[in-house]
Amino acid sequence: RLAEMRFRPCIDLHNGAVKQIVGSTLVNDPTKLQTNFESKLSSAEFAQMYKRDQLVGGHVIMLGPGNEEASLAALAAYPNGLQVGGGVNASNARKYIDAGASHVIVTSWVFVDGQLSRERLAELVAAIGRERIVLDLSCRKHPDAPTGPYFVVMDKWQRFTDCKVSRELLAELEKSCAEFLVHGVDVEGKECGIEEELVTYLGQWSTIPVTYAGGCRDLADVERVREVDLTLFYL
Repeated sequence: RLAEMRFRPCIDLHNGAVKQIVGSTLVNDPTKLQTNFESKLSSAEFAQMYKRDQLVGGHVIMLGPGNEEASLAALAAYPNGLQVGGGVNASNARKYIDAGASHVIVTSWVFVDGQLSRERLAELVAAIGRERIVLDLSCRKHPDAPTGPYFVVMDKWQRFTDCKVSRELLAELEKSCAEFLVHGVDVEGKECGIEEELVTYLGQWSTIPVTYAGGCRDLADVERVREVDLTLFYL
């Protein structure tokens, strides 16, 4: 029997607006930003839509500064129905939980100089509890090693860490979080097909829920994610 899989929506916020962008183009040079779509609807309106349609666990992602107000508006519109990420750390995580987030998504803050900071991770767990944490392990293959493995990337996906995505890494981090979020960085936003190799690894290695994102172009890709026993998926 194929795995039970749930779709999760996403509200990407850039300069306070809801956008769908190619994540790998989010660099310091704004002229390189590639935006696929910008909505006229507010973050709160999207949150209300997801609440109406009973879509639980959607992601509100703050892509840089200027998104705090919009993120809090979405959380207020759908209390305990959304997760929030982007600039989250141990000092501010509780604020988002108190504002209505079911979980916080943490990315670059748990890495220092490209290395996993177990001290910071422990600090985060102490602040809000393992059950409220989603670790973002978005990854890509190094250009010098196109056959793999995948490495976690940080700082707007522009910097490689020394963390290789492996069964051992996931097993260690599962002790400090409730879920993983993994973008296939090289295909995210491009509608060119999912990272099938990565999706297969995640289905085999993780024992907690994983949300995969990146590259989906049609329902066949959705079915492929379901076949490898991933529990969560979003476009």
